Amino acid sequence: MITKRIIPCLDVKDGRVVKGVNFLGLNDVSSPVRLAEYYSESGADELVFYDITASAEGRALFTDILSEVAKKIFIPLTVGGGINSVDDFDRVLKCGADKVSVNSGAIKNPNIIYEAAKLYGNQCVVISADVKRVDGVFRVFSTGGRTNTGMEAIEWIKHCVDMGAGEVVVNSIDTDGVKQGFDLEMLDAVTNAVNVPVIASGGAGCIEDFKKLFTALPKVDAGLAASIFHFGEVKIPELKSELKKADIPVRI
Repeated sequence: MITKRIIPCLDVKDGRVVKGVNFLGLNDVSSPVRLAEYYSESGADELVFYDITASAEGRALFTDILSEVAKKIFIPLTVGGGINSVDDFDRVLKCGADKVSVNSGAIKNPNIIYEAAKLYGNQCVVISADVKRVDGVFRVFSTGGRTNTGMEAIEWIKHCVDMGAGEVVVNSIDTDGVKQGFDLEMLDAVTNAVNVPVIASGGAGCIEDFKKLFTALPKVDAGLAASIFHFGEVKIPELKSELKKADIPVRI
């Protein structure tokens, strides 16, 4: 059985890791390099690095900090933020990323997914979807959750996978930072629509939330979280130990 992955997420703004609630009210947490090293040593299966204001500010991702992070860790690294072209994929991969996450750039130019998958392989292309309910419908948001694209999320995610995305990160804006559990309804809809790995993001508040995620939705491949790991509310070794006790396969 494929092991479930536990993935900390570094939301980076102005060179520092930050965290907010519902994508708003960002507070300073720590140095991305220091946190990345800590997670690599603590048993995280992968690490996600988002330059969260790159798209909104219309600039390229901070590659100097990214290169420092990549040098310090020995686990797969997914990087996103300001990815608008195949050249951006190339630049980020050369800095040490293993996978590249694209969101707003794909909304502007969906062909970037096809082009990048052709050049670097499907496994390298991750579609990150920021999704929020609007009048009961799952809608895709861009520019760090600021702009409602009007697109229905499940159809958009299916389209991205058809174009070549090899993995999907589902960021629930409704549950982000709220710590009341993952958005199971949204994740269930996505896992039933695609046949590539799906990563759940947004809402983890305790170990029980991860147990509930993987028990209720066995098709979900990974759980991603930020603040509960950053502030030591949940420690990854303890989380994995509890998941193993619950017969959920994890890499210890």
